[in-house]
This record gives sequence, C-alpha cells and structure tokens, in this order.
Amino acid sequence: MINIGWIGCGRHARQMLLPQLGRNDIRIAALCDRDAAALRRTALEYGVTACHSGYRDLIATPGLDAIGMAVGPDLHQAAAIAALEAGLPVFMEKPPAATAQGARAVARAAEAAGKPVIVGFMKRYSTGNRIARNVLQGGEFGAILGLGGTYMTAPTYFEGAPDYTGFYLHHCVHYMDLIPWFIGEDFGDMQVRSVSPQPGKLLLHLNFTTGAGVIGNVVMGTVQSRGTPMEELRIMGDHARLHVDNIINVALYRDPPFKAEDPGATLNPACDTLSWTPNFTAAANEDHKGYAALLRDAAAVLRGEARDVPEIADGVRAMERLERMVAQIDA
Repeated sequence: MINIGWIGCGRHARQMLLPQLGRNDIRIAALCDRDAAALRRTALEYGVTACHSGYRDLIATPGLDAIGMAVGPDLHQAAAIAALEAGLPVFMEKPPAATAQGARAVARAAEAAGKPVIVGFMKRYSTGNRIARNVLQGGEFGAILGLGGTYMTAPTYFEGAPDYTGFYLHHCVHYMDLIPWFIGEDFGDMQVRSVSPQPGKLLLHLNFTTGAGVIGNVVMGTVQSRGTPMEELRIMGDHARLHVDNIINVALYRDPPFKAEDPGATLNPACDTLSWTPNFTAAANEDHKGYAALLRDAAAVLRGEARDVPEIADGVRAMERLERMVAQIDA
C-alpha cells in the first residue's frame, strides 16, 4: 500500500483522479487545500484525518511514500520541488509549471533527488488513442506521412476575459505532448494562424513538419460547445489511415479492392476497414478518457516498477513546444 499526500481537492481531482487511487492500492494519508470546505468534504469522503491548508505542512506529514497534486501550474512547480527535496516521488496533473523554465526546474529537482515525476498527460491513455498508437507501432501501417487533429474546448471559460493563458496551459498543452508521441518525433517547422471572432473565442491552426518529413495540421480553439464531440485525429500513411473520433471510435482504413463492379464482393478481414467502439454497458472500470490507466501505471512507478509513463522530461518538451506556438500567436 502506498501512502500518498494529496494537494488539491477541487472538482477535477475529486471526480477524475482521487477515485482511481484506492483501486491501485494507494491510500490517501493526508490532504491539502486552501478551501476549507472542499478539504473537509474530501477528507470525509476518504476518511482522512491529516488535513492541511499549506503544501509544506502536508509534505512534512510522517509516513508518506509519495505526493500527488492537481492544482495550478505555479503551485505544481513549487510543491513538486518541495516534495522532491523531501525525497518523495510525485504525480502531478499537467501542466508541470506555468513556463518551460519552471518545468525545467522541476526536472532538475527530480534528477537531483533521483525520484520520478509523473505528469498527467492522460490523452496518451485514452482508449482510442492507445489503440491507434499500438496499430502504428505494430509495423503493418507503415510510415506516417501526415497527421490532422482537432481539439476544442468551450468559449464559456473565457467570455469577457480574452486572456488565453489557461486555454494554452490546460488544453493546448495536451496536443503538444500527444502529437509528437504519436508520430515519434518532435515538431520541426511550425506555423500558427489564428482568428478570434470576439473576445473569448479563439481558433488556431498549427501547421508543422518534422525532420522525417511528416506534415500536419492541428486545430485548437474555444469556439465549440462542450455538448458536442470535440476531438478527432486523422493519421495518414501510404494506402492506410487511422481515424480516432471522440477518443472512443477507431477506424483503420487499408487498401481494399474497389467493390462496386464486383457482384461477388464481400468483406475481407485482410484488407477492409477495421473499426472499434466501446461497450458502455460493461460493468467495469472503463474510463476511456484515460485517467484509470494513467493512475494504474503511475501507481506501478511509485512502487518502483518500470512503466512507460509521461515523465517530467515529457512535460518540459510539451511546455517548450507550447511556448513556440504561443510566441507566434502573440507576435
């Protein structure tokens, strides 16, 4: 059993992250939040008696094996460094800091402590995304030639406040990690175009190339309703392509013969389209967003096992890419 000290009792932590801990033999031994009501409510839910309003007091709680957190980017940086200096490994939500420089400071602290820092890039674990990447790595798809992606969020977050920092840090940063994870290499050339029909509403097109010649376009923005599907990926190969829609619908298109003029046409599993969609009636812990699988791997790493998790080095690279993108928007 891992005894974790958790910082942040907000809605995201309570609904997405904390429920996964006990399923992976992680005991919430101490909690921290400046909101006394949220702290009290969460402590009651999980039977926690060690409650703190400051992260340093939580880190000093005797008997902790790790620190977890889902707070703001500045506090992610400060609390992660304090935890590492106390010799404790860290799980943190993204982003790891407010800037790439801050993320690099966390990485230096992790290296000095010899402890892992796991960053919550759960889109790597979204069911459809994992299936697609496994297909790409299976060898039959061939080289990736191009990639198109769309990732939206709602304008209500930013109405009347055209400061898109939160949109960049909490939303765009996902695709700064996810797209290079899919294609296996970093962005090379990058061009950004943007349009804003009114304050709070922003649409971005990020065009990129890579050193190996992959081309792509990623669309991000705040101009869609959260009541509609808001994510899609299109990965193009030579006579093969992968579609991932709404993170749960996967289709692999291959190279079938033209069927319209063949009276004996049928479906051939060797070359026709393969598709997958989840069974939501299954009585199982199926979190297709990816939080369950992410926390399962995070728990294994905190126990000392090896897992291919998103680490602080990935967080640094994502923040560096994000800052390249934002610099063009602000130019």
